[in-house]
Amino acid sequence: MVPVVYFVVTVGHIQGGSFAVVGAADQAAKVFVAQGDPDSARIAAERSVLVALKDYGHSPELATVSIDCDRAGCSSAGTTVTVTVNLDVSLPLMPFGDSLQLEAIRVSASASQVVGRYQ
Repeated sequence: MVPVVYFVVTVGHIQGGSFAVVGAADQAAKVFVAQGDPDSARIAAERSVLVALKDYGHSPELATVSIDCDRAGCSSAGTTVTVTVNLDVSLPLMPFGDSLQLEAIRVSASASQVVGRYQ
């Protein structure tokens, strides 16, 4: 019975990580296109990812964020901005899990937004 319960808890933890990266990527893409210049947009998008991951109970240190633009100027109108968030989901309820870096899986999600014509 204990292995079945642990399996269910682990699957729930992985699903929570999946929800976290989807929400973080979507919010970061929206935040990025709302900013005026690419440098402040990148900083604001990365901060929004950290907040979203903390809201879902995941450690931001286990995540990586990449932001790509389809044009040279990320803030020019019509540019498609794609944010990808990767998260290493650790095994739940493991003693010394952080020091041993026991990971169940890496989940990732991408979201794209188009920079609007009127800023």
